[in-house]
Amino acid sequence: MEEENPETTRELHETSLYQEIRPTQWPIIYSPEYNIGFLGLEKLHPFDAGKWGKVYGFLKDAGMIRDDTTVRATEATERDLLVVHTKGYLNNLKLSSIIEGVDEWSINVAQITEVPPVALLPNFIVQRKVLRPFRYHTGGTILAGKLAQERGWAINIGGGFHHCSADRGGGFCAYADITLSIHFMFDRLQGISKVLIIDLDAHQGNGHERDFMDDKRVYIMDVYNRGIYPHDGYAKRAINKKVELQHFTDDKVYLALVDRHTTEALDEFQPDAVVYNAGTDILEGDPLGNLSITAQGIIERDRLVFSHVRSRNIPIMMVTSGGYQRSTARIIADSVLNLKKQGLIPCEEAENAPKPPKFFNLPFFKK
Repeated sequence: MEEENPETTRELHETSLYQEIRPTQWPIIYSPEYNIGFLGLEKLHPFDAGKWGKVYGFLKDAGMIRDDTTVRATEATERDLLVVHTKGYLNNLKLSSIIEGVDEWSINVAQITEVPPVALLPNFIVQRKVLRPFRYHTGGTILAGKLAQERGWAINIGGGFHHCSADRGGGFCAYADITLSIHFMFDRLQGISKVLIIDLDAHQGNGHERDFMDDKRVYIMDVYNRGIYPHDGYAKRAINKKVELQHFTDDKVYLALVDRHTTEALDEFQPDAVVYNAGTDILEGDPLGNLSITAQGIIERDRLVFSHVRSRNIPIMMVTSGGYQRSTARIIADSVLNLKKQGLIPCEEAENAPKPPKFFNLPFFKK
């Protein structure tokens, strides 16, 4: 007889993240709150801190989505975050005593975001301009798990903070949204007892790997450049299917590896759901990824993953993760449009939804 997993007996708290959506809404999640801006300091990091809004705008311009046919993410509360994070870690995002007599300067967040001047900002500014957007992303990723089970697929235009674990952040990742989403699925969704993570960001996903080190309910496939951050040897022990790439790996080699190993992972583990971390920092010229994948290669990669998963009738949720060039927003949008064109992300009700009366487009009615 199988032992009862203590994780399954956790007392559930009330949350607003698992919202109900209308049939006329695509399971595509976004919020204007995703985009990060703090006095121009965000420009000191190569990450395009406004890429998520650009992706959303490109999809609107293409006529695929409207404000009324997409889902607005809500902010993850501290109680939501405590499903995975320790109280000590969350407190460390608020306080620091590194400088004697100063307990509100944001040293820890500066280290996580890799923007040192953030340490000089009052914490209330950092909370609103940096951490609050991250909490909206996290809320979107958690909701994506629910919508994927209901609709067969879901896309959070943000999220994918795969370097953050329960008790530490890093690499521009402050909250462990992937780990949180999976725990919410295990705790709240019937029929979800095995989850496969397919992490195709250029960097090793050491955050979720540390979180699920000894959890047999989670199978991790990670395809990453072995020569770049984070070099986390301990976390690698949690990877079930490890594919380490060399610098400047190109489309032909990369796509063959993704195709073969995705098939093998699905056949070996037979998951109830898939979390797909679709980083675009694999793009040629990316200053941190150091790979040589073309824009068309990224689009084909996403098609391969969705095709393999959807053909098996397994729910899949996608998050956009890393991508450090200004062109990545356009590529993400083009990939989503291609998934729609290929029939891999259908939503007939949303596609044919009548436009709302014009007065609903006034700012007063927009959320």
